[in-house]
Amino acid sequence: MFSLAEPPLFTRLKQARRILVAGAGGGFDVFAGLPLAVELWAAGKEVHLANLSFSRLHGLDLDVWLAEDVAEIVPETVSRDSYFPERSLARCLEAHGLPSTVHAFPKVGVIPLRAAYQVLVERLDIDAVVLVDGGTDILLRGDEAGLGTPEEDMASLAAVHGLDVPEKIVVCLGFGVDAYHGVNHVQVLENLAALDREGAYLGAFSIPRAGRGAQLYLDAVARAQADTPDHPSIVNGSIAAALTGAFGDVQFTSRTRGSELFINPLMTLYWAVDADALARRSLYLDRLEDTVLMRQISSIIEGFRAEITGIRRPRAYPH
Repeated sequence: MFSLAEPPLFTRLKQARRILVAGAGGGFDVFAGLPLAVELWAAGKEVHLANLSFSRLHGLDLDVWLAEDVAEIVPETVSRDSYFPERSLARCLEAHGLPSTVHAFPKVGVIPLRAAYQVLVERLDIDAVVLVDGGTDILLRGDEAGLGTPEEDMASLAAVHGLDVPEKIVVCLGFGVDAYHGVNHVQVLENLAALDREGAYLGAFSIPRAGRGAQLYLDAVARAQADTPDHPSIVNGSIAAALTGAFGDVQFTSRTRGSELFINPLMTLYWAVDADALARRSLYLDRLEDTVLMRQISSIIEGFRAEITGIRRPRAYPH
């Protein structure tokens, strides 16, 4: 039974002992899971972090690799790639006295990515996976007006959907940021309503600005921006700005020059859904099952979009 006094997400995770919080969409997505991870650590859970990486992992030393597609990143990990969010995060966690290992997966298709997740599930005895999306485009099923950047999100969702783990949950942070990539957020809300009718919507709740999770998150984002000044995260920069009370067209990077941003409090809300129910609602996720390369996923999605005739018309939020 769920209660107003406790977000359903935490009710679902109450019996879990060892939880993997994993970034779904690559890049800095794992950062969006930090406030949640802090709360779970405080509740006595053993929490591990992972991320689908955009870094050039193939250049890492051999002793970093736990398995073919699973790298173990720690604060001292050496990389020739200046873009390395996982190491930035590991160093921030170490500075705060928290577990500082971040596992990284390369950009691969569903078959190798699921195998990589399975390595961590078995090695760490994971009994819950929380897949984190910076933004909300992972909630799109395929017939929306725009899909954002679906390739990595869908690879992660398909991979986790195929795992035999007691709890699998998707959480999103950063409502509204995907408008930058053509997502219509009325359709995101429509999808959440459909999931709610199935009993798969696990509620929304905001990150308390004064809490330790928010402070760690803000520090991690600031450190990552300092580490990658030429390519800071637009998603996490937007969420961080909203978390400090910023509003409207708040420009924090030249990457958004010429675009009008709408920083607002909705960006600090976590939205949670059952991962398996979300996967079942996708109109094309089953087509990705046999993929090995990320570019195969891109081609399949492009082909699906070319053949679909029932694209839902975008709607403006009426209020």
